[in-house]
Amino acid sequence: MRIEVHVHGTIPLRPETTLSQMETALRPWLRYIDEDSLVDTRSVYEDEPGIVFDAKGKTLEICWTGDVGRGFRELIEEALQALCPHTESAVEIEVSYYHDDGQDEFGMVFVGPTPESIHERQKSRMIDDVSGMLARHFTEAEIGEVAALVNQLFERNWTEKSGSGQTGSSTAPRGLTPAQRRRLH
Repeated sequence: MRIEVHVHGTIPLRPETTLSQMETALRPWLRYIDEDSLVDTRSVYEDEPGIVFDAKGKTLEICWTGDVGRGFRELIEEALQALCPHTESAVEIEVSYYHDDGQDEFGMVFVGPTPESIHERQKSRMIDDVSGMLARHFTEAEIGEVAALVNQLFERNWTEKSGSGQTGSSTAPRGLTPAQRRRLH
């Protein structure tokens, strides 16, 4: 069964990063889509750039849509994780799966130079998301209380993960409501 997937995000890279390093890191993804080089990657939609290495700006821009099979979830996470040593700071990459039955899924893969930076980015993103939802109904002081609790949960989670040697970098895909179903462009 084939599914349409959209991968989206901009990754800030270390100054010394080269195109060759990016292609090596993303080799599993390139193999999957049967391309030899990032220069050749194309999205199924013409208005999307695909996967673009900006040597001058030191970024990797990803705005790619394609038809994929079941093995893509693990593959994309592995490929994006291989970018971590080349990243300047932690960011999230959005991965959206559009099923024919309308049960779309949304997930994120976080990449960054260190597990700590990834954890901090995950925490920051969660606090931003929760605060945005709460802002419709609560005061800033009340939102601050919830943000403090989220911060405590992340700190406890980090302590537990560090003790067990686990450091996760993705969020499980979740279903989207009809209003959230969209391509990012």
